[in-house]
Amino acid sequence: MGRRLLSRDDARRVYNRIGEWQDTQAFYEDSALDALIEQGNFQGASTIFEVGCGTGRLAERLLRDHCSSDARYVGVDLSPRMVEIARSRLEPFAERAEACLTDGGFDFERADGSQDRVVATYVLDLLSAADIRDFLAEAHRLLSPTGRLCLAGLTPGESVLGRMISSLWRTIHAIRPEWVGGCRPLRTDSFLDEAHWEEVQRTVVRGWGVPSEVLVVSPKK
Repeated sequence: MGRRLLSRDDARRVYNRIGEWQDTQAFYEDSALDALIEQGNFQGASTIFEVGCGTGRLAERLLRDHCSSDARYVGVDLSPRMVEIARSRLEPFAERAEACLTDGGFDFERADGSQDRVVATYVLDLLSAADIRDFLAEAHRLLSPTGRLCLAGLTPGESVLGRMISSLWRTIHAIRPEWVGGCRPLRTDSFLDEAHWEEVQRTVVRGWGVPSEVLVVSPKK
């Protein structure tokens, strides 16, 4: 059964259509986001850059409950609708947070080593292997020597139930990837070059049986 990934134009159309409904995925995402926040040490971050900010749900949690009052956040997304929703959600933090539209590429106009955290949740599992490597290279460039890359996404299950759900998800993705938002289970850590990254923590969590990988790594400069 062939695997078809969504193009950037396809992904833009899908997420423009999903809009606020994206937040209904909280039932399986929240356990992964909880772990990511705990492991990411966001209270020690002054600059946060999120790729694929979606509706701004994670950004709101970070700015409201976990970051210092002077921390600055920038999120980018290729969906105009998602950026619109995120901007509305982040309005209470407008002086230190912004959501920006991107073309879906990974060349960001920010200085080398300027970010304490680079974040991507349920984004890399949409991407091709080449795009994942491009993202990781750009994240490495952006991060400060003491920064952290914080990732969460679908991953193959380790339990019987998790393997069953992963198998079903992969089957749906192979037939109609837009039905699952273009995401498929992935071992993100398999893309990390040990010469460039040092693992801080990797965890597999389950929300309503759906397995997600939470990965926090530091750059080797």
